[in-house]
Amino acid sequence: MADISRRLGWRHLRSAPTAHIRHLRRGRLVHEGAGVSFWYRPLTAALSEVPVDDRELAMAFHARTSDFQDVTVQATVTFRISSPETAAARLDFSVDPDTGAWRGAPLEQLSTLLTEIAQQHALDALARTPLAESLVSGVAAVRQQIAEGLAAEPRLPDTGIEVVAVRVVAVRPEPEVERALRTPARELIQQEADRATYERRAVAVEHERTIAENELASRIELARREERLVEQRGTNARREAEEEAAADAVRAAAEADRTVRLARAQAEAERETGAARAQARAAWLRAHGEADPATLHALAVHRLADNLPRIDSVTLSPDVLTGLLARLQAPGGAAPGGQR
Repeated sequence: MADISRRLGWRHLRSAPTAHIRHLRRGRLVHEGAGVSFWYRPLTAALSEVPVDDRELAMAFHARTSDFQDVTVQATVTFRISSPETAAARLDFSVDPDTGAWRGAPLEQLSTLLTEIAQQHALDALARTPLAESLVSGVAAVRQQIAEGLAAEPRLPDTGIEVVAVRVVAVRPEPEVERALRTPARELIQQEADRATYERRAVAVEHERTIAENELASRIELARREERLVEQRGTNARREAEEEAAADAVRAAAEADRTVRLARAQAEAERETGAARAQARAAWLRAHGEADPATLHALAVHRLADNLPRIDSVTLSPDVLTGLLARLQAPGGAAPGGQR
C-alpha cells in the first residue's frame, strides 16, 4: 500500500519499488510507474496501485481418482503481474486517494482465477489415474498438467498475469485409505524387522553354541592333560619310590656288611684279648703259685694300700697300738685267740 501524507488539502503519494502507480486526472494519465512520488488533489485524482512483485499462491483442493478414491492436492503457484496497465484495465486496482487502500479485492480475484484453472487441470489429470499410480507418480503428473494448463490459458495473458512456477507438494488420500495402504508396507517392514531380529538371535545362539563348544573342548583337553599329568606324576612317584627302595636296599646291604665285618673284627679282637688275658692270668697264677707266701702277703698289703682312700691323719689310742704290736710279735702273725 502506498504511503500518503496530507498537506493543506493536498496529498503526497510515495509508492514502493514493487508497486506500479497510475494517476489519472480528468481521465488523462498524469503519473505512471513503479516507485514514483508526487503531489495531487484527492478530489480530482483517480489512483490505482498494481503490485509487480512475485507472489505465492498456496492452494489445496479435493479430487477423485479413476477408481473413485478421494485425494487431496496441495500445490503452490508463483505468479506476477507482467503488464500492470492491462491488469489495471481488467481488474479493479483502484485505491482511496486519502488512505491508499484498495477499494476492491483484486488479488483475491486473481487467486480465485488461478486456483480454479489449476484445480480444473489437476482434476482432469487425476480422473484418468488410479489411486495407487496417483500416489506413486501423481505429483509429477499433476504438476506438469497444471503448468501446461496455466501456460495455455488465454485469460491470464489477457489479464496481464504471468505464471512463474508451479509446485505440487503432495497428493494424499483420505486418512482411512492411507492407513489401509500403509498397513501392507508396515507389515512387510515389521516382517523384515522380525526376520532381522530372528537372524540376529540365531547368529547370537550360534555364536553362543560355538563358544560353549570351544569351552567344553578346552575343558576336555584340560582334563585330558590333567589326567596325563597325574599319570606322569604317579609314574614319577613309583620310579622315585623304586629308586629310593633300591637305594635303601643298597644302603642296608652295605650297612649289614659293614656291621658283620665290624662284629667279626670285634669278635676277633675280643677273642685275641681274651686269649691274651687268659695267658696273662695263667702267667700271673703261675707266678703267684711259685712265689713265697710272705711275698704274696706283702703284695696284697701293697695292693690294699693302693686301693685304700687317702688318710691325712691317724689317731692311735694306746689300746689299739698295744693290740697291734702284740699281734705283730705273735709267731706266724696270729692274733690272740687263734685268729689270723
